[in-house]
Amino acid sequence: MLHKVFEERAERYDSWYQRNKILFECEAKAVRALNLAGEGLSIGIGTGILDCQAPIEVGVDPSLNMLKLASTRGAEPVRAVGEHLPFKNESFRFALMTVTFCFLESPEKTIRETRRVLKAGGYLAVCIVPRESRWGKEYMKKAKAGHVFYSHAHFYTVQEIETVLKSCSFETVSVKATLSYLPPKNRGLKNLQKILKEKDSSA
Repeated sequence: MLHKVFEERAERYDSWYQRNKILFECEAKAVRALNLAGEGLSIGIGTGILDCQAPIEVGVDPSLNMLKLASTRGAEPVRAVGEHLPFKNESFRFALMTVTFCFLESPEKTIRETRRVLKAGGYLAVCIVPRESRWGKEYMKKAKAGHVFYSHAHFYTVQEIETVLKSCSFETVSVKATLSYLPPKNRGLKNLQKILKEKDSSA
């Protein structure tokens, strides 16, 4: 099962962000820029290193070792999968998926479950590596070469994500982008404000 890959390599996954601080800072800034507020749920929280940049109260993940690390970052850990969320209807103000969508067995079922546990007027933030982006193409090359994580991922386009969301009664109100290029090694954080771009869109 997929979660065993992360269960056995939780420390390795977490240390990747420590070894790639430039990418981490860019992605963390994008999460913080979402300005999420209220009772927050992370679906596929992993180690929480990115998700806990937002005010997450509860994080679900099928990997116990991932959850152990996430708990040290302030999130209440719950072992579960997105397709079967163990919460009452309308429990959360917002939900966050950070690099989770590409690993879901059933994206549609997960989104419907997310809709169920969100309060009226609640919102969902989905952070992905778009298939059509330069980073997406780079990661797909690694997947074909047998990368331990990416080989299990299914990368989506932004339009595909929006289609799934719309089919589950979500409306796209904003799209944010970061890492719009493949930076050379050892590039500093100079001009980070320029890296993070925002555009409004409607669906």
